Amino acid sequence: MVTLEQVKRVKAEYEEELMKKSGVVGVAIGHKHINGGKTKQLCIICYVIEKKRIGELEEHDIIPEEIEGVPIDVVESGTIRAL
Repeated sequence: MVTLEQVKRVKAEYEEELMKKSGVVGVAIGHKHINGGKTKQLCIICYVIEKKRIGELEEHDIIPEEIEGVPIDVVESGTIRAL
């Protein structure tokens, strides 16, 4: 299991790079969801407008499953607008 400190460090280091990927609208820290259920595993969450299959993405837009041992969860959020 990764620690909160590890997740914070990796997020701070890679957030800008993740935000440059096509469709990414936000990056946060949270708990990984598997099969619709929340786990106790801390992760970095990448919010995307629409989830796509790897084959539909350019190689540079693929979000890795983990960075430096920290899991990444991709969550479809739609477009985020400021109120």
